[in-house]
Amino acid sequence: MHKPASTSTPIHPVLAERWSPRGFDAAAEISNSDLLALLEAARWAPSSTNSQPWRFAVARRGDELFNQIVEALAGFNKEWAPAASALVVAIAETADSAGTPRKSADFDLGLAVSALTTQATASGWHTHQMGGFNSGSVRELFELEPQFKPVVVIAVGKQSDAADLSEALVNREQAPRTRLGLDEIVLNFGAIQ
Repeated sequence: MHKPASTSTPIHPVLAERWSPRGFDAAAEISNSDLLALLEAARWAPSSTNSQPWRFAVARRGDELFNQIVEALAGFNKEWAPAASALVVAIAETADSAGTPRKSADFDLGLAVSALTTQATASGWHTHQMGGFNSGSVRELFELEPQFKPVVVIAVGKQSDAADLSEALVNREQAPRTRLGLDEIVLNFGAIQ
């Protein structure tokens, strides 16, 4: 399935082609080099005062750790995510070693996840971020200290139109992509038209 973004002005094809399918090819395997490229892209994301307040935990389909992460997922995420090639848990470091809060940790982690997602798209992979998971279970699974906060689980895989999805998920896959208009998100939009 091809679902490029409908934009008011051209944007880079990698950004226009990125979307978050739920239908993944359960036979596709991701190589070490592809996984490392995604993580390397995340590593080089910008961050406030170069604090790099992000950590990632990675599991491949077939690993016990992958199954444990799937068990921590909520609702219908458990239906489709097991077909992904890998699951990446993105974790924000919300305080430094002295206990000083890192106010931009979630934002900085978002930049790193965006870089990971863009690299995935450029490399022919799809990603789907999931906020629906049991944070306590993930925290326990990785024995995270209090300053580390699991924020999102990212499914990485090759898209499959033939994925075994429920009718409700097929309908969501086939629905057009939508976004608010620029006039709705840019407060002074009239000034740049």
